[in-house]
Amino acid sequence: MKISIGAVVGGGSSLDYQTGTWRDRRPVVKQENCKACGICEEVCPDGAVGPRDGIFQVDYFFCKGCGLCARECPAQAIELLPEEK
Repeated sequence: MKISIGAVVGGGSSLDYQTGTWRDRRPVVKQENCKACGICEEVCPDGAVGPRDGIFQVDYFFCKGCGLCARECPAQAIELLPEEK
């Protein structure tokens, strides 16, 4: 019996693929309000929010614009703005 090659060509990871290209809202961290509590980092399903260079930032390469970070931020330090196309 001969088994044909499957659809998976090689292993991969979502780290290799940009996922935020269809986003319609863009979360922006207002640094003056951010308390660095890390709740945004905990709730982000894509791991797109976190501390970088000493401040919390959004990695737009992976962000899908779901808004969970903005909704859960107790300091209201994340604002959802319309995505610029």
